[in-house]
Amino acid sequence: MIIVMKATAGARDVAAVAERMRALGFTPEVGEAAERVIVSVAAGGGAAPEAELFSALPGVDKIVALQPAYRLVSRAAHPHDTVIRAGDALIGGRNLAFMAGPCSVENRAQTLEVAEYLAALGVKILRGGAFKPRTSPYSFQGLHETGLEILAEVRERTGMAIITEVLSPQDVPLVAEHADILQIGTRNMQNFTLLEAAGRQPRPVLLKRGMSATIEEWLLAAEYIVSHGNSQVMLCERGIRSFDKSTRAVFDVGAIPLLKHLTHLPVIADPSHATGRWDLVEPVAKAAVAAGADGLIVEVHAHPDQALSDGVQSLRPDRAADLLASLRRLTAALDRGLDLAPAALAA
Repeated sequence: MIIVMKATAGARDVAAVAERMRALGFTPEVGEAAERVIVSVAAGGGAAPEAELFSALPGVDKIVALQPAYRLVSRAAHPHDTVIRAGDALIGGRNLAFMAGPCSVENRAQTLEVAEYLAALGVKILRGGAFKPRTSPYSFQGLHETGLEILAEVRERTGMAIITEVLSPQDVPLVAEHADILQIGTRNMQNFTLLEAAGRQPRPVLLKRGMSATIEEWLLAAEYIVSHGNSQVMLCERGIRSFDKSTRAVFDVGAIPLLKHLTHLPVIADPSHATGRWDLVEPVAKAAVAAGADGLIVEVHAHPDQALSDGVQSLRPDRAADLLASLRRLTAALDRGLDLAPAALAA
């Protein structure tokens, strides 16, 4: 951090800034540049103090940050890509990860039907919501612990890893007991107590972008998790809110290469929630892969017209198979692979 003083700042103003810095546990260095006095944090001090603690002091003109506030998740701090393992799946690196399944775990038969079909296609990670945050209190809220038990049975029968959403800090141990990846949804991206709880447990975490979140806010949310001990975090772009209701959200495809530049964490795309329309899932998924996404998470339901949530954006299993076939061709053209089970790759 560099604090640039105004041209009119006096020695007392500079001394006050230096004293504030020392009071916060940092060592100030005072110098001059372009006829201005500057006060900076001495090298080797680790994290910089927050700019807002100095901006109101007399004589301060502007504050320049020399490193991002999200130090632990930044590419500068960790130049090599993070690769996360969940069951037999790898997320990050050369191969494209693929997660799929129903929005909600509605019952045992429905979940097993979809899971067994996807497992036969070689999909290694099943998504399914046991806890469902809904805008309306009258909408289906999920089966809760019963849903987690169904997902655990699916993992036992198919060998697939499980990703499911957790809504509260109190539920983190329970969900971590049954799932391989904990999802933190868009409504909870800045639920800081939940982020901290997710950081204190060992399972990988998929952090969805808040529906109105900036890139920096999103990365700082990831920083909460990593700073509490869990470095296995992936970021999921699922679209942001806008005035236009033609799609469910506005998919920020440009965020994907930007994130790959800013952070070492894997970047996942959710074309189902981004578009809200099953017929747009494949083209948006392809755009995300072409932009450099490390993985996709897609909603699949055997009977979308009967789904208790998000049926309109869910692919039927046969359309999921078509999408995977298309992704095989695309990833090959991009000199990448698709992380499917070996039997499916040989088919």
